[in-house]
Amino acid sequence: MAVIDVVKWNAPDNVYAWKFPSEQLSTWTQLIVSESQEAVLLLGGEMLGPFGPGRHTLSTENIPGLSALIKIPFGGKTPYTAEVWFVSRAMPLDIKWGTPDPIQVMDPQYNIMVPVRAFGQFGVQIDNTKKFLIKLTGTMPAFDRDYLSSYFKGMIITKVKTSIASCIIKSKVPVFQISAILGDISNSLRDDISKDISEFGIKLINFYVNSINIPEDDPAVIKLRDALSKKAEMNIIGFTYQQERSFNVLQGAADNTGSSQSGVMGAGIGLGMGLGLGAPMGGMMGQISQNLQTSGNITCPACNTKNPENGKFCLFCGKSLTQGQINNQLANDFIECDKCKEKYNTGAKFCPNCGDVYNGCKKCNADNPEGAENCIKCGALMSCKCPFCGKEIDRQVKFCSECGKELFIKCKCGKNIAMNTKFCPDCGTIQKEIKGE
Repeated sequence: MAVIDVVKWNAPDNVYAWKFPSEQLSTWTQLIVSESQEAVLLLGGEMLGPFGPGRHTLSTENIPGLSALIKIPFGGKTPYTAEVWFVSRAMPLDIKWGTPDPIQVMDPQYNIMVPVRAFGQFGVQIDNTKKFLIKLTGTMPAFDRDYLSSYFKGMIITKVKTSIASCIIKSKVPVFQISAILGDISNSLRDDISKDISEFGIKLINFYVNSINIPEDDPAVIKLRDALSKKAEMNIIGFTYQQERSFNVLQGAADNTGSSQSGVMGAGIGLGMGLGLGAPMGGMMGQISQNLQTSGNITCPACNTKNPENGKFCLFCGKSLTQGQINNQLANDFIECDKCKEKYNTGAKFCPNCGDVYNGCKKCNADNPEGAENCIKCGALMSCKCPFCGKEIDRQVKFCSECGKELFIKCKCGKNIAMNTKFCPDCGTIQKEIKGE
């Protein structure tokens, strides 16, 4: 290979670092470095330079130690082998980046997971030529824009995902309004990424998040957009979801010709349609509700609206009025402890406030003191336990249905008393005397 006399940059614009293809140099080789460039010489495993813009003669005068590496006869032109690397220190500002797959983030307003994609660009500058060449180029003949983008892609995407999720949580901005905080997200990412890439001799000039969008075909996005569209439509018309649901239930009742309230429902819907679906509709429904308030009405547990006894759905909120819900409403939704007066849900065996055992009336479910003969709320006769086998039995039966034992004995005064009673409640006779013991 011939000895090269002139060495200069000859690489495309998108290249950051480029190695001159020939390594055969001489002590009179001219090194030409353009503006916004630097060059280094790799000789015998040692990096010499960098050389700034201008013309440099690769001689012992400007390369200290060259005479120790090669033997140069006086006045001679001795060839030697060395690598020359050029590094562009221009500032490319159009390096593209993007998330390969959607980022799952929690929408702070609607509390659902929504996928988002992010895209943008950034600009860098080679800040430390030696550090850049040592850590990134290796044995490659060139280091271009595509290689730099792919090299830092994993780190950038990780930072992007973390920063976007953090900014949404801190700012509490809905995903559909995230464009309002693109500047904050860009600044946060620039600060994070610049610290990492500075270790490679690269300076981050800027970092921009140009777009954060949501895939339109995602099921969660479709559902959320439909809900928001419906909400906007209701706000424009002037009624709520409950009112719309009530309208649908009333329409169904009006269409059901077999219902006893179909005539009233049909009239109500006709008037409602004539007066609009806003406040006039609510007034008409209030009048209909008053007309339906008879002794057999059931109060909806959700909105406290009176409904016909044979209704299956609440006329105003649409909540289902199943027979079980009706019975529960008639028997009170809560139990009041007979001891501490604390209210608790039906189905509990003990009061959560004082621990008193629930002794419920079979007729109204009210809690009663242990041993009570009559319900303190409705006066119904309370059940009791067989003194012999513990079976829950009616107080009026004379024999236990479980063990067959006789439950009552007749006192000398003619009063029937329970077998577990120690004294006659009328004459005070001890039970042992009654039994003749």
